[in-house]
Amino acid sequence: MSEPREETKSICPLCAVGCSVRYDKATGRARGWPGAPVNEGGELCPKGIAAFDVFDDAERLTHPLMRRNGDLEPVSWNEAYDRIEREFGEIVADHGPDALAFLGAPHCTNEENYLFGKLARSLGTNNVDNRARLCHDSTMSAMEERLGSGGMTNSLADLAEAGAFLVIGSNPADQQPVAFDSYVRPAVNAGAQLIHVDPRANATTRLADTHVAPRPGTDALVVALLVKTILDEGLVDEEFVADRTEGFAAFAASVDEMDTETLARRAGVDPTAIQEAARAFGEAERAAVVAGTGVEGDGPDDSATADALLNLLLLTGNLGKRGAGMNLFRGLNNEQGACDAGALPHRLPGGRPVTDPAARAQVADVWGFEPPAEPGPTELDLVREFGAGIQAAFVLGENPAVTKLDRQGVARGLRSLEFLVVQDVTHTETTAHADVVLPAAVWSEKAGTVTNLDRQVQRMRVLESPPGSARSDLEILCALGERLVGDGFEYDGPQEVFDELAAVNPQYAGMSYEGIGMSSQRWPFPDGADEGTDILHREEFMTGERRAPFVTIPTAEPADEGTEEENELVLLTGSRSGDIAMTTMGSEVGTHDDTLAIHPVDADARGVADGDRVVVESQDGRVELVAERSQGVRRGIVFVNAGVADPLLGAGRTRVRIS
Repeated sequence: MSEPREETKSICPLCAVGCSVRYDKATGRARGWPGAPVNEGGELCPKGIAAFDVFDDAERLTHPLMRRNGDLEPVSWNEAYDRIEREFGEIVADHGPDALAFLGAPHCTNEENYLFGKLARSLGTNNVDNRARLCHDSTMSAMEERLGSGGMTNSLADLAEAGAFLVIGSNPADQQPVAFDSYVRPAVNAGAQLIHVDPRANATTRLADTHVAPRPGTDALVVALLVKTILDEGLVDEEFVADRTEGFAAFAASVDEMDTETLARRAGVDPTAIQEAARAFGEAERAAVVAGTGVEGDGPDDSATADALLNLLLLTGNLGKRGAGMNLFRGLNNEQGACDAGALPHRLPGGRPVTDPAARAQVADVWGFEPPAEPGPTELDLVREFGAGIQAAFVLGENPAVTKLDRQGVARGLRSLEFLVVQDVTHTETTAHADVVLPAAVWSEKAGTVTNLDRQVQRMRVLESPPGSARSDLEILCALGERLVGDGFEYDGPQEVFDELAAVNPQYAGMSYEGIGMSSQRWPFPDGADEGTDILHREEFMTGERRAPFVTIPTAEPADEGTEEENELVLLTGSRSGDIAMTTMGSEVGTHDDTLAIHPVDADARGVADGDRVVVESQDGRVELVAERSQGVRRGIVFVNAGVADPLLGAGRTRVRIS
């Protein structure tokens, strides 16, 4: 392969912050550039510096492959397209369009995610989903329901004005270091209070004024305790509550009935630390929540923690102003953009429900057909139906063979599909089951737009050519669209696709490919704007209403709480500083940390010394790791790097045994 072009600027693909990068010929690594939209000083984290080292050239897929006599063999692009056209046509004719599943990936560009969703709906199904929604499902649902949007409410830049931060379910010092070091750390160094809620002490904790380490699964109780303290101590923003909220009286009554001592005991937290944290947050003129995937509940409908955080913000008047808000620090590149583009089973481009007749009609004016009105199943439900309700699947940059479901059952489902096409850059556990494999370009080999965690749309540019006959996802989707559908997929590059996306997505209305240029445009983008709207919900919420409701948080003790088997520990996973971000579902590239962090008391109970090799088992699998005794994890839990934890993970909270 040729060396990347040094003068071309693009966007780092390794997290959702959206740092601008270019190739440095002298070092063979990536570097930033001053004046970039996000990393304004040209900063890059260790992951970003290694952005050009993500894939080994020898591992790349370079030609289409088709299964013949049990083996995948190289074929021409036309042969691969012919097979897909024939198989999909027969399956739709025999079983209907809802026998198809389209599983996409957030790291594809906005244009590619948009075309993927359009292709599914052109064939008559809403069976399209991607991991961007899975990562923050319950939190996005709560924000959409109560605020009208799952987007980050503020900009990274204005967070520097916060007087207090509540960081929960997230370790941004490790996971989004450029955002943390550029916007959060300076505010804390200038006097802002940082409250960190996490069962494990980590890099973010080192900057915190208060660390609350609850039992896993009790974050909602911790936030409920903060809310109760703020109410009890008169720290409520009464003017905001009266003007911008509804249901306060009933909500306050439910909080008044809470028993602080009981909830603190169940969460395993010190009431004094809760009081300190509540005062710091409630007394600040501007206070912001920074949340990550750790606030997700055990199930897709468990939004208790997210709802409790929204209650906290409404109670203290910290929505619709600078240095405040609900700031979802997403982890994967273009998670926000994949949702914006409509690669979801229940949402059209712009986050509008597929059940909304007006939204479907507006899309139909551009597409020439009306998309289906019935929401499709989630990705996990689609995978469960492989070989039953689902007879064919198109997997784009994902790896459902490695999933939080029953692995053997998923493998059986993949084998029982009538037809499976996988589009990716390397072989994965899923390509082992594929009938057709299409070789795709990586981030540095294609152009388009991506949307970062604070809603900034930026342009990626081609820095190098793909190997062999590999093609960009956009080029492949256009060709398949013409084969499978006909009209509606003839585009002269990503700019034409972006123009159409902006025409059907109200969030992107007014944006232009040329206008983004070397900078960015942030949604929503009012007419005449230069950069877009930094603060959401100023005068009214994106529901169209001036008021947002309070929601009562269930705090009753679950029937099964405290019933763990003897010797079981709760598993926490995450990345450590310098790890390379996930690139396909369930797999990482880069160096993995194979240690198991365990509290000394738990280690003593199991006869485990520092450096011992231990077997870690769950009901789903087992791995062998090196024990690291650490006071940084609370008793009853263990921490394992996400890159090696996959065999252990199941649906919901995972418990493990150590031997």
